[in-house]
Amino acid sequence: MINKRKTITLTFLAISAILCFFWISSERAERFLSKNRTVKANILVVEGWLPQQAVDFAYNEFVKNKYDLVVTTGISTPDLDFFNVSMNGFLVFYPEIDSSDDNDTPPHSIEVLAHSKSGGRYRSHFNFYINDSLVADFTADEKVKRYGIKWNGSLNNIDSVMLHFDNDLVDDNGDRNLYIKEIIFDNKFIIPFQFNSDYDIGMLDGKNRLKNNYFSNSDIVRNTLIAKGIDPLKIVSVTGKRTWFNRTLTSVLSFRNWIKASGQTVTGINIVSMGMHSRRTWITYKKVMDKSYNIGVISLPDLHRQNSEISRYIKTIKEILDLLYYRLILIPY
Repeated sequence: MINKRKTITLTFLAISAILCFFWISSERAERFLSKNRTVKANILVVEGWLPQQAVDFAYNEFVKNKYDLVVTTGISTPDLDFFNVSMNGFLVFYPEIDSSDDNDTPPHSIEVLAHSKSGGRYRSHFNFYINDSLVADFTADEKVKRYGIKWNGSLNNIDSVMLHFDNDLVDDNGDRNLYIKEIIFDNKFIIPFQFNSDYDIGMLDGKNRLKNNYFSNSDIVRNTLIAKGIDPLKIVSVTGKRTWFNRTLTSVLSFRNWIKASGQTVTGINIVSMGMHSRRTWITYKKVMDKSYNIGVISLPDLHRQNSEISRYIKTIKEILDLLYYRLILIPY
């Protein structure tokens, strides 16, 4: 019992000393956590939660260094139950409703289940189109709700329903985004965004259009890289199970299992990560993967770096504690 208490006390004192040290030098802590070490590799791993700018970098990295394969990783997450319309553009649904005459008597109720990321001045505005005709517009609340219209035409004649997000904004205090889950017709026909919609970023011209044929962030990144020109045969999406805890470990374990099952030759692995999360990602891969693998990490600048010293300190401390938890407790698991 005495030894156990002594261990707990020493651990507490060690953690306190580390936190005090990093409070004095938060910039040094950020540099330490933002591990950056590349190796000669034939596989590029891209974490699925990364923003678009990071995915653009991953594309350039893949082309420049001629990797054999890029693997996008992530977990199944409830965050993707709704589509994130993160930039001005059109979310286009193709309902293809085959309604019988008995069910096609107008007026019909057509609703979209949606919400805004934030409230107040960050509420999202969107226009509601049916067959290219503007029929309504709405300003969404933070609370999930239905926004709908009455339609006097035939459901069979609806080729598309378009939702145009038109007031995107990012500043030091927030990011205005619109989240859309599904279109509902007469409380009977439910059309989810997955595999039933396209996202036209910016103008409705098809020049920057993404198909929403995915179930995970790793699928999204794969689709984005394909759209940028990478051969689909050279991109693999590996998705871990849905979980609220130990998400990095879950993702890495799924990648390890895929490597074993695929028989893929591995001469080295570089992981594209971001900011202070990079060291934890790198350590997890090194602990979980075969010890013979040479593993590197590419840490990109954190695009959402906190401006206030207190916010940066809190974020730094959280990552330090997560790193200690992963390094000392969670793995080896």
